[in-house]
Amino acid sequence: MRLRTVVILALGVLTFALAGCGGSEDVAPTAETVEGTTETSGPSGTETETTPEESQGGGKGDPAAGKQIFSDQGCGSCHTLSDAGASGNIGPNLDDAKPPRELVIERVTNGKSPMPSFKDKLTEQQIEDVAAYVVQATQG
Repeated sequence: MRLRTVVILALGVLTFALAGCGGSEDVAPTAETVEGTTETSGPSGTETETTPEESQGGGKGDPAAGKQIFSDQGCGSCHTLSDAGASGNIGPNLDDAKPPRELVIERVTNGKSPMPSFKDKLTEQQIEDVAAYVVQATQG
């Protein structure tokens, strides 16, 4: 009986010790999916609605406008994006890459060889629109 108690106690201590060992990894909570809109106070105290994309860092881009800009700027000549009917093969296949909004904004703004920068051709809003379109079209 005494041995059984010692074994159970030892297993409990071992379990407790192992539970506290997480290595050097940082653990961060993951975002939950949010659907719907939330009301926030605008600059003059008026209430405005925020879309799920905006509340999750999706920006204020207009995907429909972004699709037109994607087409007008010839993005499909270099990138594959099935929603745009594009099959370019110079740049990354956006359908496969599913780039996040921040990366699209970075690349469209500053470029990365062989992709040129568009910061002198497009406004910040147009770049937000393209990012919103690519993210929506690729589910990125």
